[in-house]
Amino acid sequence: MGGKGDKAASFHEDSDMSAKLRWGILGTGNIARQFATGVKSSRRCSIAAIGSRSLETARDFAGQRDIPRAYGSYDELLADRDVDAVYNSLPNSLHHEWTIKALRSGKHVLCEKPFAISLRETVEMFDVARQMNRALVEAFMYRSHPLTHAVLETIRSGAIGELRLIRTSFCYRTTKIAGNVRFAPELAGGALMDVGCYCFNFSRLIAGAEPTSVLASARMHETGVDDVVAGTLHFPGDVLATFAAGMSVQADNAAYVCGTEGYIEIPVPWKPPVNGAIYSICRGIPPKQDNPKSTPSAPPRETRTVDAHFELYGLEADDFAATVLDGKPPVVSEADTLGNMNVLDQVRRCIKL
Repeated sequence: MGGKGDKAASFHEDSDMSAKLRWGILGTGNIARQFATGVKSSRRCSIAAIGSRSLETARDFAGQRDIPRAYGSYDELLADRDVDAVYNSLPNSLHHEWTIKALRSGKHVLCEKPFAISLRETVEMFDVARQMNRALVEAFMYRSHPLTHAVLETIRSGAIGELRLIRTSFCYRTTKIAGNVRFAPELAGGALMDVGCYCFNFSRLIAGAEPTSVLASARMHETGVDDVVAGTLHFPGDVLATFAAGMSVQADNAAYVCGTEGYIEIPVPWKPPVNGAIYSICRGIPPKQDNPKSTPSAPPRETRTVDAHFELYGLEADDFAATVLDGKPPVVSEADTLGNMNVLDQVRRCIKL
């Protein structure tokens, strides 16, 4: 299947809203903890098992979250017949290997972003998913939040006129370097792979197309990974997108979608809250230079609130369950993942990684 909606129905002929997808989680890191917490709020999922390289670590993770089974190896989890789907939360460099192993063991897979470390690996992973007739989807959790859907609908309504510019940033400052997988070149670390991929995914979603050119520059860390990276994407129709990602710098971490008649400001696009997520439609700022006294025909700022009612990772898990159990097209399609990986490859070449 490989994540494409036109074949999704082959997984399950009839929709059964009472059916539950039983998850096994590969890895016990921070993102695995967030996913496990989120699944508790999901309507159609449960966690059956956790797998780690250490049985003690797995048991501790399971005990804190009432997970029935803990395994001291990833292979043992993949052999569990009570696991329908695997959430691959392992370091970037292990996504390819363990996603393919999970697929070949008969599991559906939700693989954390970035999906792989190259377009070549990505193609191979989806080829195996098709061979095994299993769902394979990249985990961009923000895509499951109704805030993202509301922003798209607002753009399509013409509220900001014709799209011209997309601006994104995703940055943080960490002082924990030793033992941090993000600073390990052999594990495909770096700001680009860790958080820059969000900027590309969002920009491509909003533009509704693939960029025709990519430019980027980076500040390299002494460990050999990109520490800060920034650049531009040029889309068909002369739509431009700028992005900034970093692991040692602070920024607003917001997204802006700018059009001829106004712009949309999304202060928390990447991990919106369960309830009270906001975005604003802004107009007439700054005022027209040729007529400073002019007033816009619509309010200068209109802020809208979006409630999800369910935890973000629970929404993501339920969306994946709908693909597996009901044949619903995945939130992030195969073509979408291939496009994002292609941009990542191009930026990596730009910054000589």
